[in-house]
This record gives sequence, structure tokens and C-alpha cells, in this order.
Amino acid sequence: MNAYYFMSGFMNTVSFSATFVWCGFQSGNTTQLAIAVARLWEGERTEFLLADRQALASLLSFVFGALIARFGGNLLGAKTRGWMIIGTFLQALFTMAAAISIWKSGQGYPGISDERFVTGPAWSDLVSFLCLCFMSASMGMQGLTSLRLKTNSSATLPLTTTWCELMGVDALFSFNRLDVARDQRVLGVASVFLGGMTARGIAAKIGSPGVLAIGVGVRVLISLSWSLVPNVPLTEEKVTNRDGPSNDEPNSDAEKNLCQLSEIEATTSRV
Repeated sequence: MNAYYFMSGFMNTVSFSATFVWCGFQSGNTTQLAIAVARLWEGERTEFLLADRQALASLLSFVFGALIARFGGNLLGAKTRGWMIIGTFLQALFTMAAAISIWKSGQGYPGISDERFVTGPAWSDLVSFLCLCFMSASMGMQGLTSLRLKTNSSATLPLTTTWCELMGVDALFSFNRLDVARDQRVLGVASVFLGGMTARGIAAKIGSPGVLAIGVGVRVLISLSWSLVPNVPLTEEKVTNRDGPSNDEPNSDAEKNLCQLSEIEATTSRV
């Protein structure tokens, strides 16, 4: 999960540094679209700005990627090792498509714009739109794939949720002992920070295509690492449910009623 957190910071840094649009954090993009619609009502503009169109493309692609994760998880099992390997590998393919797109675009060197209202986004042509869409689709897949694992650190995209959950952990200030719920979330936040710093530093040296190419390699390694994750042992309750009801348990309503009467009689006799 911490590797997924790392990729959240890594990928979002690439897209925001170039377009001021988050490819994985869709709260900002949704709000930006709301502002764009409200701006049309003001009468000063009759069309979306470039940044607004990029936010819309990112949001739609993110939803598309999440739907792929939904159907793939339903088909193979959302918590199975096979789907985690295949799903993460598909994320790597989307990231590879993004790297190729921005390389062909020629706008990825270095692919950084720090002046939103002066120079505008560093990515502006149609091919760079494809890059942003592929990146957002990969993040949509990652978000739903990790969320359906239902672990303490499964929310690898909405970091605001992670911060709120961290502040609500009972052992937040218990520094003298380890706590899984707290420590996993702290590591997740730190991993996002590290991923963002890494991506920005590399982008300044080799540009967006190189950063995304490295992201492809990281995703492939994550995909392979799922084969090393041990199976979760089945509890006695799960084994019983899997094998069917026990012969010692009453199956019909009549048998349940008889058992209840027997318990009442036994209690009365003891009294």
C-alpha cells in the first residue's frame, strides 16, 4: 500500500507541475469544473478555459479507469492475488501510454510550468491531453483497486481522508507503542510526500517522459511484488461458512425453537 501511496504523490506531481491539474485527486478537479460553469453564467466567457478542459478530461478518464477496476475486480475477485497483479500491470500500461504520448508531443521537456497565469500550462496540445487522460485512468484504477482491499491504508488517493482518519485514531499520541492503524497512515502520508519530491526532482532533470518511464518501472515492480504477499489465513468462522453449516447448528426454525425451549427449561431447573 505504501508503494501505491508513493505513486499517488509521484503521478500527481507530474500532472500538476505541467497543467495545474491533479490526475488522481479529483476533489480539486470537480470544484474547478463547478467554478468554470459558474464563470459562464457571469457572461464574461462563453467557453471553458484550457485548464478547465484538462480538468474535465482528467475527471472522465479517472472514472473510466475506476470502472475498469470495478469490472476486473468483480470478474477475478477484488481481493485475489491474480487481480492485484493484473490490475497493477494494467496501471503500468496506462502509464506507459502516457509516457509515449508526452514524448511524441514534445511538450514534456521539462514539462514544468510554475506560472499559471503568465505562461499557462506546459502541456496544451491534443497529444498532451491524451497523456493526462492515460495518467488519470491509471490513477482511477489504482484508487478503486486499493480501496476494495479495505485495509487501514487502502485510501491511497483521497489523502484528506487519510489525514482525518489519522487524527481520529485512538492511539494518535501513544508514542511509546506501535499501532497499526496510526503507523500505516503516517507511512502513507510520508510516502506521498516522498513520491512528490522524487517526481519533481527527476522532472527538472530529464523531463516528463523520463519521469513517467520511471513510473512504469515502479508500477511493474509493484505488480510483481503482489506475488510475494502471503495469503490471509482463514479463520474458523470463514472455514465453517465456506464448507457449509455445521451439523451441530440448527438448520430449521423448528429446531431453533426447540433449542430455545431447552435452554429455558435448563435455566428454570437450575433456579
